[in-house]
Amino acid sequence: MPESDEPKEACGVFGVYAPGEDVARLTFYGLYALQHRGQESAGIATSNGKDFSVRTGMGLVSQVFDEEDLAYLRGHIAVGHNRYSTAGGSLACNAQPIVVNDKHTGEPIALAHNGNLTNSETLREDLEAQGIQFESTADSEVIAHLLAIAPGGTWEERFHYVMRRLEGAYSLVIMLRDRLFAVRDPMGVRPLCLGTMGNGWVAASESCALEHLGVPMEREVQPGEVVQIDAHGFSGFFPVAPARKRALCTFEYTYFARPDSRIGGQLVYPAREEMGARLATEHHVDADLVIGVPDSAIPAAIGYARGSGIPYREGLVKNRYVGRTFIQPDQRIREAGVSLKFNALSDVLNGKRVIVVDDSIVRGTTTPRVINLIRRAGAKEVHMRITTPPIISPCFLGVDMATKAELIAANQSIEEIRQHIGADSLGYLSIDGLNRSTGQPPNDLCNACFTGVYPLNVQMQMDKLEAARMREPVLVAAESLNRAGGP
Repeated sequence: MPESDEPKEACGVFGVYAPGEDVARLTFYGLYALQHRGQESAGIATSNGKDFSVRTGMGLVSQVFDEEDLAYLRGHIAVGHNRYSTAGGSLACNAQPIVVNDKHTGEPIALAHNGNLTNSETLREDLEAQGIQFESTADSEVIAHLLAIAPGGTWEERFHYVMRRLEGAYSLVIMLRDRLFAVRDPMGVRPLCLGTMGNGWVAASESCALEHLGVPMEREVQPGEVVQIDAHGFSGFFPVAPARKRALCTFEYTYFARPDSRIGGQLVYPAREEMGARLATEHHVDADLVIGVPDSAIPAAIGYARGSGIPYREGLVKNRYVGRTFIQPDQRIREAGVSLKFNALSDVLNGKRVIVVDDSIVRGTTTPRVINLIRRAGAKEVHMRITTPPIISPCFLGVDMATKAELIAANQSIEEIRQHIGADSLGYLSIDGLNRSTGQPPNDLCNACFTGVYPLNVQMQMDKLEAARMREPVLVAAESLNRAGGP
Protein backbone atom coordinates (compact mmCIF):
# COMPACT_ATOMS: atom_id res chain seq x y z
CA MET A 1 0.00 0.00 0.00
CA PRO A 2 1.23 3.54 -0.62
CA GLU A 3 2.67 5.44 2.30
CA SER A 4 -0.02 7.33 4.18
CA ASP A 5 -0.11 11.08 3.63
CA GLU A 6 -1.53 11.72 7.09
CA PRO A 7 0.51 13.26 9.92
CA LYS A 8 1.04 10.82 12.78
CA GLU A 9 0.75 11.65 16.46
CA ALA A 10 3.33 10.53 18.95
CA CYS A 11 1.30 8.75 21.62
CA GLY A 12 -1.54 8.58 24.09
CA VAL A 13 -0.94 8.32 27.85
CA PHE A 14 -3.21 7.29 30.71
CA GLY A 15 -2.69 7.10 34.46
CA VAL A 16 -4.93 6.22 37.41
CA TYR A 17 -4.65 6.23 41.20
CA ALA A 18 -7.78 4.55 42.60
CA PRO A 19 -7.65 2.25 45.66
CA GLY A 20 -10.28 -0.48 45.45
CA GLU A 21 -10.71 -0.19 41.67
CA ASP A 22 -9.61 -2.56 38.90
CA VAL A 23 -7.03 -0.08 37.62
CA ALA A 24 -5.69 -2.40 34.89
CA ARG A 25 -9.14 -2.68 33.32
CA LEU A 26 -9.71 1.08 33.65
CA THR A 27 -6.38 1.68 31.93
CA PHE A 28 -7.20 -0.84 29.18
CA TYR A 29 -10.40 1.00 28.33
CA GLY A 30 -8.72 4.38 28.70
CA LEU A 31 -6.08 3.34 26.15
CA TYR A 32 -8.84 1.90 23.96
CA ALA A 33 -10.42 5.38 23.84
CA LEU A 34 -7.00 6.86 22.97
CA GLN A 35 -6.20 4.29 20.26
CA HIS A 36 -6.32 6.97 17.55
CA ARG A 37 -3.16 8.55 18.98
CA GLY A 38 -0.97 5.49 18.35
CA GLN A 39 -1.41 2.01 16.91
CA GLU A 40 2.10 0.52 16.96
CA SER A 41 2.40 -0.69 20.54
CA ALA A 42 0.63 -0.57 23.88
CA GLY A 43 1.55 -1.17 27.49
CA ILE A 44 0.32 -1.05 31.08
CA ALA A 45 2.26 -1.01 34.36
CA THR A 46 0.60 -1.33 37.78
CA SER A 47 1.67 -1.05 41.41
CA ASN A 48 0.04 -2.53 44.52
CA GLY A 49 2.12 -0.32 46.82
CA LYS A 50 4.99 -2.80 46.95
CA ASP A 51 5.49 -4.54 43.61
CA PHE A 52 5.29 -3.51 39.94
CA SER A 53 3.62 -5.57 37.19
CA VAL A 54 4.19 -4.72 33.51
CA ARG A 55 2.80 -5.90 30.17
CA THR A 56 3.77 -4.35 26.80
CA GLY A 57 3.47 -5.53 23.22
CA MET A 58 3.29 -4.55 19.57
CA GLY A 59 -0.08 -3.81 18.02
CA LEU A 60 -3.43 -2.42 19.09
CA VAL A 61 -4.66 -2.41 22.68
CA SER A 62 -7.10 -5.23 21.88
CA GLN A 63 -4.26 -7.28 20.36
CA VAL A 64 -1.79 -6.76 23.20
CA PHE A 65 -3.99 -7.49 26.25
CA ASP A 66 -6.33 -10.32 27.22
CA GLU A 67 -8.11 -11.28 30.44
CA GLU A 68 -5.05 -13.16 31.68
CA ASP A 69 -2.94 -10.01 31.34
CA LEU A 70 -5.49 -7.90 33.21
CA ALA A 71 -5.64 -10.48 36.00
CA TYR A 72 -1.84 -10.31 36.29
CA LEU A 73 -1.79 -6.49 36.42
CA ARG A 74 -2.94 -5.99 40.00
CA GLY A 75 -2.71 -2.90 42.17
CA HIS A 76 -4.29 0.47 42.82
CA ILE A 77 -2.00 2.60 40.61
CA ALA A 78 -1.48 2.20 36.86
CA VAL A 79 0.05 3.97 33.87
CA GLY A 80 -0.60 3.06 30.25
CA HIS A 81 0.59 4.03 26.80
CA ASN A 82 -0.31 3.82 23.11
CA ARG A 83 2.64 4.46 20.81
CA TYR A 84 3.27 5.84 17.38
CA SER A 85 7.02 6.12 16.87
CA THR A 86 8.66 9.49 16.31
CA ALA A 87 11.97 9.46 18.19
CA GLY A 88 12.95 5.78 18.14
CA GLY A 89 11.64 3.26 15.65
CA SER A 90 8.67 0.91 15.72
CA LEU A 91 10.43 -1.70 17.84
CA ALA A 92 9.29 -3.90 20.73
CA CYS A 93 12.03 -2.43 22.94
CA ASN A 94 10.44 1.02 22.52
CA ALA A 95 7.03 -0.04 23.80
CA GLN A 96 6.04 1.88 26.92
CA PRO A 97 5.67 2.34 29.86
CA ILE A 98 9.43 2.37 30.33
CA VAL A 99 10.59 1.07 33.71
CA VAL A 100 13.94 2.06 35.27
CA ASN A 101 15.29 1.82 38.81
CA ASP A 102 15.71 4.86 41.03
CA LYS A 103 19.48 5.28 41.60
CA HIS A 104 18.87 6.50 45.17
CA THR A 105 16.35 3.96 46.48
CA GLY A 106 16.55 1.10 43.97
CA GLU A 107 12.77 1.24 43.55
CA PRO A 108 11.20 1.12 40.07
CA ILE A 109 9.90 4.14 38.16
CA ALA A 110 7.42 3.60 35.28
CA LEU A 111 7.03 6.38 32.72
CA ALA A 112 4.79 6.93 29.68
CA HIS A 113 5.51 9.87 27.36
CA ASN A 114 3.62 11.78 24.67
CA GLY A 115 5.76 14.23 22.71
CA ASN A 116 9.30 14.59 21.44
CA LEU A 117 12.48 16.07 22.93
CA THR A 118 14.64 18.28 20.75
CA ASN A 119 17.82 17.74 22.80
CA SER A 120 17.49 14.01 23.44
CA GLU A 121 20.76 13.03 21.75
CA THR A 122 22.80 15.46 23.86
CA LEU A 123 21.12 14.22 27.03
CA ARG A 124 21.59 10.58 26.03
CA GLU A 125 25.31 11.08 25.39
CA ASP A 126 25.69 12.74 28.79
CA LEU A 127 23.86 9.90 30.54
CA GLU A 128 25.89 7.25 28.70
CA ALA A 129 29.07 9.04 29.79
CA GLN A 130 27.83 8.55 33.36
CA GLY A 131 27.64 4.80 32.76
CA ILE A 132 23.89 4.49 32.15
CA GLN A 133 22.94 1.77 29.68
CA PHE A 134 19.89 2.24 27.47
CA GLU A 135 17.54 -0.57 26.50
CA SER A 136 15.58 1.37 23.87
CA THR A 137 16.11 4.04 21.21
CA ALA A 138 13.22 6.22 22.43
CA ASP A 139 13.79 9.65 23.95
CA SER A 140 11.27 8.70 26.65
CA GLU A 141 13.94 6.53 28.31
CA VAL A 142 16.17 9.61 28.52
CA ILE A 143 13.52 11.31 30.68
CA ALA A 144 13.13 8.21 32.87
CA HIS A 145 16.88 7.94 33.54
CA LEU A 146 17.18 11.66 34.25
CA LEU A 147 14.45 11.32 36.84
CA ALA A 148 16.13 8.24 38.32
CA ILE A 149 19.46 10.02 38.88
CA ALA A 150 18.05 13.44 39.77
CA PRO A 151 19.52 14.84 43.02
CA GLY A 152 17.44 16.40 45.75
CA GLY A 153 15.64 15.50 48.92
CA THR A 154 12.13 16.07 47.53
CA TRP A 155 10.39 15.16 44.31
CA GLU A 156 9.84 18.85 43.62
CA GLU A 157 13.63 19.32 43.65
CA ARG A 158 14.11 16.29 41.41
CA PHE A 159 11.57 17.52 38.86
CA HIS A 160 13.26 20.91 38.95
CA TYR A 161 16.53 19.18 38.01
CA VAL A 162 14.89 17.22 35.17
CA MET A 163 12.66 19.90 33.67
CA ARG A 164 15.49 22.45 33.52
CA ARG A 165 17.30 20.03 31.21
CA LEU A 166 14.48 18.89 28.96
CA GLU A 167 13.78 20.79 25.74
CA GLY A 168 10.76 20.02 23.61
CA ALA A 169 7.34 18.49 24.12
CA TYR A 170 6.43 16.10 26.91
CA SER A 171 3.20 15.13 28.57
CA LEU A 172 4.02 12.39 31.07
CA VAL A 173 2.36 9.98 33.47
CA ILE A 174 4.84 8.54 35.98
CA MET A 175 4.21 5.80 38.54
CA LEU A 176 6.21 5.14 41.68
CA ARG A 177 5.53 2.38 44.16
CA ASP A 178 3.09 4.57 46.11
CA ARG A 179 2.16 7.56 43.94
CA LEU A 180 1.26 8.87 40.49
CA PHE A 181 2.61 11.97 38.73
CA ALA A 182 1.14 13.81 35.73
CA VAL A 183 3.56 16.25 34.07
CA ARG A 184 3.22 18.72 31.20
CA ASP A 185 6.04 20.67 29.56
CA PRO A 186 6.20 24.45 30.14
CA MET A 187 5.00 25.22 26.59
CA GLY A 188 1.98 22.91 26.88
CA VAL A 189 2.52 21.43 23.41
CA ARG A 190 0.57 18.19 23.99
CA PRO A 191 -2.66 17.95 25.98
CA LEU A 192 -3.08 16.28 29.38
CA CYS A 193 -6.22 16.37 31.52
CA LEU A 194 -7.38 15.22 34.97
CA GLY A 195 -10.58 13.63 36.22
CA THR A 196 -11.90 12.49 39.61
CA MET A 197 -13.51 9.16 40.48
CA GLY A 198 -14.58 8.42 44.05
CA ASN A 199 -11.42 8.58 46.12
CA GLY A 200 -9.19 8.39 43.04
CA TRP A 201 -7.84 10.42 40.15
CA VAL A 202 -7.31 9.77 36.45
CA ALA A 203 -4.92 11.50 34.01
CA ALA A 204 -5.28 11.13 30.24
CA SER A 205 -4.11 12.69 27.01
CA GLU A 206 -7.70 13.54 26.08
CA SER A 207 -10.94 14.06 27.95
CA CYS A 208 -12.74 11.49 25.75
CA ALA A 209 -10.87 8.75 27.66
CA LEU A 210 -12.34 10.06 30.93
CA GLU A 211 -15.87 10.31 29.57
CA HIS A 212 -15.83 6.70 28.32
CA LEU A 213 -15.19 5.64 31.91
CA GLY A 214 -17.83 7.93 33.40
CA VAL A 215 -15.11 10.05 35.04
CA PRO A 216 -15.88 13.79 35.25
CA MET A 217 -13.10 16.00 33.93
CA GLU A 218 -11.73 18.24 36.67
CA ARG A 219 -9.26 20.34 34.69
CA GLU A 220 -6.21 20.22 32.44
CA VAL A 221 -2.68 19.88 33.74
CA GLN A 222 -1.25 23.37 33.29
CA PRO A 223 1.86 23.96 31.15
CA GLY A 224 4.91 23.42 33.37
CA GLU A 225 2.88 21.78 36.15
CA VAL A 226 3.61 18.55 38.01
CA VAL A 227 0.56 16.95 39.66
CA GLN A 228 1.16 14.39 42.44
CA ILE A 229 -1.51 11.94 43.60
CA ASP A 230 -0.93 9.66 46.57
CA ALA A 231 -2.52 8.48 49.82
CA HIS A 232 -2.57 12.07 51.07
CA GLY A 233 -4.58 13.25 48.07
CA PHE A 234 -3.91 15.63 45.20
CA SER A 235 -1.29 18.39 44.96
CA GLY A 236 0.31 20.38 42.16
CA PHE A 237 3.52 22.38 41.85
CA PHE A 238 5.57 24.20 39.20
CA PRO A 239 9.25 23.14 39.35
CA VAL A 240 10.49 25.62 36.71
CA ALA A 241 9.64 29.17 35.68
CA PRO A 242 6.81 29.55 33.12
CA ALA A 243 7.86 29.37 29.47
CA ARG A 244 8.14 32.65 27.61
CA LYS A 245 5.72 31.25 25.06
CA ARG A 246 3.01 28.62 25.16
CA ALA A 247 2.80 26.40 22.12
CA LEU A 248 -0.31 24.21 22.02
CA CYS A 249 -0.22 22.28 18.73
CA THR A 250 -2.99 23.42 16.35
CA PHE A 251 -3.02 19.94 14.78
CA GLU A 252 -4.70 18.73 17.99
CA TYR A 253 -7.73 20.74 16.86
CA THR A 254 -7.60 19.90 13.16
CA TYR A 255 -6.67 16.22 13.21
CA PHE A 256 -5.18 14.45 16.23
CA ALA A 257 -7.73 14.80 19.01
CA ARG A 258 -11.08 13.09 18.85
CA PRO A 259 -13.94 15.53 18.11
CA ASP A 260 -15.54 14.72 21.48
CA SER A 261 -12.45 15.84 23.44
CA ARG A 262 -11.84 19.21 25.08
CA ILE A 263 -8.47 20.84 24.43
CA GLY A 264 -7.66 24.17 26.05
CA GLY A 265 -11.23 24.31 27.34
CA GLN A 266 -12.62 24.10 23.79
CA LEU A 267 -14.62 21.14 22.49
CA VAL A 268 -12.87 20.00 19.31
CA TYR A 269 -16.01 19.30 17.24
CA PRO A 270 -17.32 22.90 17.01
CA ALA A 271 -13.75 24.14 16.42
CA ARG A 272 -13.56 21.91 13.34
CA GLU A 273 -17.01 23.07 12.22
CA GLU A 274 -15.82 26.66 12.54
CA MET A 275 -12.76 25.87 10.41
CA GLY A 276 -15.04 24.63 7.67
CA ALA A 277 -17.31 27.67 7.92
CA ARG A 278 -14.34 30.04 7.69
CA LEU A 279 -12.97 28.03 4.78
CA ALA A 280 -16.28 28.52 2.97
CA THR A 281 -15.93 32.28 3.42
CA GLU A 282 -12.29 32.38 2.35
CA HIS A 283 -12.61 29.97 -0.60
CA HIS A 284 -16.16 29.89 -1.94
CA VAL A 285 -16.97 28.00 -5.13
CA ASP A 286 -20.25 27.10 -6.81
CA ALA A 287 -20.96 23.39 -6.36
CA ASP A 288 -23.74 20.86 -5.83
CA LEU A 289 -22.60 19.22 -2.61
CA VAL A 290 -19.93 19.14 0.10
CA ILE A 291 -18.29 15.96 1.37
CA GLY A 292 -15.59 15.35 3.97
CA VAL A 293 -12.70 12.90 3.97
CA PRO A 294 -13.47 10.59 6.93
CA ASP A 295 -13.10 10.83 9.81
CA SER A 296 -11.39 14.00 11.03
CA ALA A 297 -12.67 16.28 8.24
CA ILE A 298 -16.38 15.43 8.59
CA PRO A 299 -17.17 18.22 11.13
CA ALA A 300 -15.29 20.73 8.94
CA ALA A 301 -17.25 19.60 5.86
CA ILE A 302 -20.50 20.13 7.78
CA GLY A 303 -19.24 23.59 8.76
CA TYR A 304 -18.36 24.38 5.12
CA ALA A 305 -21.84 23.32 4.05
CA ARG A 306 -23.38 25.54 6.72
CA GLY A 307 -21.21 28.51 5.77
CA SER A 308 -21.75 28.15 2.02
CA GLY A 309 -25.38 27.02 1.90
CA ILE A 310 -24.35 24.02 -0.22
CA PRO A 311 -25.80 20.67 0.95
CA TYR A 312 -23.59 18.25 2.89
CA ARG A 313 -23.61 14.58 1.85
CA GLU A 314 -21.55 11.51 2.71
CA GLY A 315 -19.65 10.69 -0.44
CA LEU A 316 -16.79 8.62 0.98
CA VAL A 317 -17.12 5.63 3.29
CA LYS A 318 -14.05 4.66 5.31
CA ASN A 319 -12.86 1.17 6.12
CA ARG A 320 -11.64 1.83 9.66
CA TYR A 321 -9.70 -1.42 9.91
CA VAL A 322 -7.22 -0.83 7.11
CA GLY A 323 -3.71 -0.90 8.55
CA ARG A 324 -4.88 -2.60 11.74
CA THR A 325 -3.61 -6.04 10.89
CA PHE A 326 -0.26 -7.80 10.78
CA ILE A 327 -1.17 -9.51 7.48
CA GLN A 328 0.73 -7.82 4.66
CA PRO A 329 -1.14 -7.06 1.40
CA ASP A 330 -0.06 -8.79 -1.81
CA GLN A 331 0.84 -6.77 -4.92
CA ARG A 332 -2.68 -6.70 -6.34
CA ILE A 333 -4.12 -5.44 -3.06
CA ARG A 334 -1.24 -2.98 -2.68
CA GLU A 335 -1.98 -1.52 -6.10
CA ALA A 336 -5.60 -0.93 -5.06
CA GLY A 337 -4.11 1.83 -2.94
CA VAL A 338 -6.50 4.30 -1.36
CA SER A 339 -9.58 2.36 -2.52
CA LEU A 340 -8.78 -0.11 0.27
CA LYS A 341 -9.29 2.71 2.76
CA PHE A 342 -12.21 4.54 1.12
CA ASN A 343 -15.15 3.64 -1.05
CA ALA A 344 -16.84 6.39 -3.09
CA LEU A 345 -20.64 6.47 -3.33
CA SER A 346 -21.32 6.85 -7.05
CA ASP A 347 -25.08 7.37 -6.53
CA VAL A 348 -24.24 10.47 -4.49
CA LEU A 349 -21.35 11.80 -6.60
CA ASN A 350 -22.27 10.98 -10.20
CA GLY A 351 -22.67 14.11 -12.34
CA LYS A 352 -22.10 16.45 -9.39
CA ARG A 353 -19.79 19.39 -8.74
CA VAL A 354 -18.19 18.25 -5.48
CA ILE A 355 -16.36 20.19 -2.75
CA VAL A 356 -14.05 17.83 -0.83
CA VAL A 357 -12.91 18.99 2.62
CA ASP A 358 -9.82 17.48 4.24
CA ASP A 359 -7.57 18.45 7.15
CA SER A 360 -4.17 18.57 5.43
CA ILE A 361 -1.98 17.72 2.46
CA VAL A 362 1.46 16.57 3.61
CA ARG A 363 3.44 14.79 0.92
CA GLY A 364 0.70 14.88 -1.69
CA THR A 365 0.60 11.10 -2.13
CA THR A 366 -2.90 10.21 -0.92
CA THR A 367 -4.95 13.23 -2.05
CA PRO A 368 -4.56 12.54 -5.81
CA ARG A 369 -5.86 9.00 -5.25
CA VAL A 370 -8.85 10.28 -3.27
CA ILE A 371 -9.70 12.75 -6.04
CA ASN A 372 -9.28 10.06 -8.69
CA LEU A 373 -11.61 7.79 -6.71
CA ILE A 374 -14.24 10.55 -6.61
CA ARG A 375 -13.87 11.20 -10.34
CA ARG A 376 -14.25 7.49 -11.09
CA ALA A 377 -17.52 7.65 -9.17
CA GLY A 378 -18.74 10.16 -11.76
CA ALA A 379 -18.06 13.56 -10.19
CA LYS A 380 -18.14 16.32 -12.82
CA GLU A 381 -15.90 18.71 -10.84
CA VAL A 382 -13.76 18.22 -7.72
CA HIS A 383 -12.83 21.24 -5.59
CA MET A 384 -10.38 20.55 -2.75
CA ARG A 385 -10.58 22.56 0.48
CA ILE A 386 -8.05 22.11 3.32
CA THR A 387 -8.69 23.18 6.94
CA THR A 388 -5.03 24.03 7.59
CA PRO A 389 -2.60 26.36 5.81
CA PRO A 390 0.05 24.78 3.55
CA ILE A 391 2.55 22.69 5.56
CA ILE A 392 6.00 24.05 4.74
CA SER A 393 8.15 22.89 7.67
CA PRO A 394 8.64 19.61 9.55
CA CYS A 395 7.58 19.18 13.18
CA PHE A 396 10.08 18.40 15.94
CA LEU A 397 7.62 18.31 18.84
CA GLY A 398 5.94 14.95 18.51
CA VAL A 399 4.39 14.78 15.04
CA ASP A 400 5.80 12.40 12.45
CA MET A 401 5.13 14.47 9.35
CA ALA A 402 7.96 14.53 6.78
CA THR A 403 11.26 16.21 6.00
CA LYS A 404 11.15 19.59 4.30
CA ALA A 405 12.20 17.93 1.04
CA GLU A 406 9.14 15.66 1.27
CA LEU A 407 6.59 18.38 2.10
CA ILE A 408 4.83 19.23 -1.14
CA ALA A 409 3.90 22.78 -0.06
CA ALA A 410 7.53 23.54 0.81
CA ASN A 411 8.55 22.87 -2.76
CA GLN A 412 5.55 23.69 -4.96
CA SER A 413 3.12 26.59 -5.34
CA ILE A 414 -0.59 26.14 -4.60
CA GLU A 415 -1.30 26.08 -8.34
CA GLU A 416 1.36 23.38 -8.85
CA ILE A 417 -0.16 21.37 -5.98
CA ARG A 418 -3.62 21.74 -7.55
CA GLN A 419 -2.31 20.33 -10.81
CA HIS A 420 -0.47 17.53 -8.99
CA ILE A 421 -3.56 16.35 -7.06
CA GLY A 422 -5.85 16.75 -10.07
CA ALA A 423 -8.41 19.10 -8.50
CA ASP A 424 -10.40 21.75 -10.36
CA SER A 425 -9.57 24.20 -7.57
CA LEU A 426 -7.66 24.17 -4.29
CA GLY A 427 -8.05 26.38 -1.23
CA TYR A 428 -6.29 26.33 2.15
CA LEU A 429 -7.57 27.93 5.36
CA SER A 430 -5.53 30.94 6.43
CA ILE A 431 -3.49 30.90 9.65
CA ASP A 432 -5.75 33.62 11.05
CA GLY A 433 -8.83 31.55 10.21
CA LEU A 434 -7.31 28.47 11.85
CA ASN A 435 -6.27 30.32 15.00
CA ARG A 436 -9.65 32.00 15.40
CA SER A 437 -11.42 28.66 15.00
CA THR A 438 -9.57 27.12 17.96
CA GLY A 439 -10.78 29.80 20.36
CA GLN A 440 -7.24 30.08 21.77
CA PRO A 441 -5.04 33.20 21.89
CA PRO A 442 -2.86 33.04 18.75
CA ASN A 443 0.31 33.54 20.83
CA ASP A 444 -0.53 30.36 22.78
CA LEU A 445 -0.53 28.17 19.66
CA CYS A 446 2.27 26.43 17.76
CA ASN A 447 1.94 26.93 13.99
CA ALA A 448 5.57 26.13 13.16
CA CYS A 449 4.70 23.60 10.46
CA PHE A 450 2.82 26.38 8.60
CA THR A 451 5.26 29.24 9.26
CA GLY A 452 8.70 27.74 9.90
CA VAL A 453 8.85 29.79 13.12
CA TYR A 454 9.44 27.41 16.03
CA PRO A 455 8.81 28.09 19.73
CA LEU A 456 12.35 26.89 20.56
CA ASN A 457 15.69 26.28 18.86
CA VAL A 458 15.41 23.22 16.59
CA GLN A 459 18.57 23.64 14.51
CA MET A 460 20.06 20.41 15.87
CA GLN A 461 16.94 18.49 14.87
CA MET A 462 16.92 20.08 11.40
CA ASP A 463 20.56 19.11 10.88
CA LYS A 464 19.78 15.55 11.98
CA LEU A 465 16.82 15.28 9.58
CA GLU A 466 18.91 16.56 6.70
CA ALA A 467 21.72 14.12 7.51
CA ALA A 468 19.24 11.24 7.61
CA ARG A 469 17.83 12.31 4.24
CA MET A 470 21.32 12.40 2.72
CA ARG A 471 21.98 8.87 4.05
CA GLU A 472 18.75 7.45 2.60
CA PRO A 473 20.09 6.56 -0.89
CA VAL A 474 22.99 4.69 0.73
CA LEU A 475 20.67 2.80 3.07
CA VAL A 476 18.28 1.91 0.24
CA ALA A 477 21.16 0.70 -1.92
CA ALA A 478 22.51 -1.42 0.94
CA GLU A 479 19.09 -2.91 1.56
CA SER A 480 18.71 -3.78 -2.13
CA LEU A 481 22.11 -5.52 -2.10
CA ASN A 482 21.16 -7.55 0.96
CA ARG A 483 17.88 -8.68 -0.62
CA ALA A 484 19.76 -9.62 -3.77
CA GLY A 485 22.33 -11.61 -1.80
CA GLY A 486 25.07 -9.03 -2.29
CA PRO A 487 27.89 -8.24 0.14
